[in-house]
Amino acid sequence: MNFAWPHALWLLILVPVMAWWLWRRKGVSAIAFSSVSAMEGLAPSLRQRMVWLPKVLTLVVVSLLIVALARPRKGREQTVSETEGIAIEMVIDRSGSMRAMDFRIDGEPVDRLTAVKNVASKFVLGEDGLEGRYSDLIGLVTFAAYADAVTPPTLDHSFVVSQLQQSSIVNRRDEDGTAIGDAIALSVEKLNALDARQQRKVQSKVLILLTDGENTAGQLDPVQAAELAETMGVKIYAIGVGTNGRAPVAVRDPFTGRKRLRYMEVNIDEETLTNVAELTGGKYFRATDTDSLDAIYREIDQLEKTEVETRQYVSYRELAVQSWRYGAVQVPPLIAVAMVLMCLRLVVEHLWLKELV
Repeated sequence: MNFAWPHALWLLILVPVMAWWLWRRKGVSAIAFSSVSAMEGLAPSLRQRMVWLPKVLTLVVVSLLIVALARPRKGREQTVSETEGIAIEMVIDRSGSMRAMDFRIDGEPVDRLTAVKNVASKFVLGEDGLEGRYSDLIGLVTFAAYADAVTPPTLDHSFVVSQLQQSSIVNRRDEDGTAIGDAIALSVEKLNALDARQQRKVQSKVLILLTDGENTAGQLDPVQAAELAETMGVKIYAIGVGTNGRAPVAVRDPFTGRKRLRYMEVNIDEETLTNVAELTGGKYFRATDTDSLDAIYREIDQLEKTEVETRQYVSYRELAVQSWRYGAVQVPPLIAVAMVLMCLRLVVEHLWLKELV
């Protein structure tokens, strides 16, 4: 609580002066009696003992009016955030080559898709030094031979992450492949649809493409899809995933049924991915292990910062003229309390104590 006009409280100095004036000794009027000894044993009545009440009520009323003049008020601060957010489409490769076990989490070897799920989830929700993308629209597209729009750009990040965690590597030969161009085009379409929906003001549109291979499926060439993205104002960050040279892949032995590691050549079309990123004003990265993948997402997190404009408002309740709550008690306005006490003073002085005051 504070006061809009605190200097008015200096007027409270007049209250002691008024008290002195009300209780100052007046000239004593007397009527001659031969003797008052018969009155000495009489106890004063209640009205006689309360003769001071009108004066006290006067002082209380004046004090309340002075406090009301200072305009006591109780403020409630409100913060309004206006965000020009970023719309991000995560485009994740789930082709058969993502089974390569060249990444580690907590010292244990994992396939590439598992490592991507781990780092991308931290990027979205925030963990291990990453702030999270709380103000941004996040969508998910996965692809192998075909591109699938799993979730549209949304603020429901928990749902996006749950869908990401449910994504799995394709296990059918007719579904395997790497349709990078189709995946880019589908993601651009989803980002471009935000303008038609007018859901919110989007400051920029970003596509994070993650793949470990070459474009081997689909109808669109990746560079053509990138030209479409550039036309639509979508920036692409491309990440090539996988170690250099050969990578271990878990395969099942047809005779024993046990899984064993088999090494395969890593073929990432880095030239195309670099062209795709640079054509849209983005950047190409190469992730050869979990630490480098984590560092890449951290760099993207810093490159694409959301601008949040925060405005603070304070709404005041004028306690002099508005009721207010103190704990479980509803307190009436100070002016109303002063008026009630003034009426009480008049009743006491001119009715109850009329003959004594």
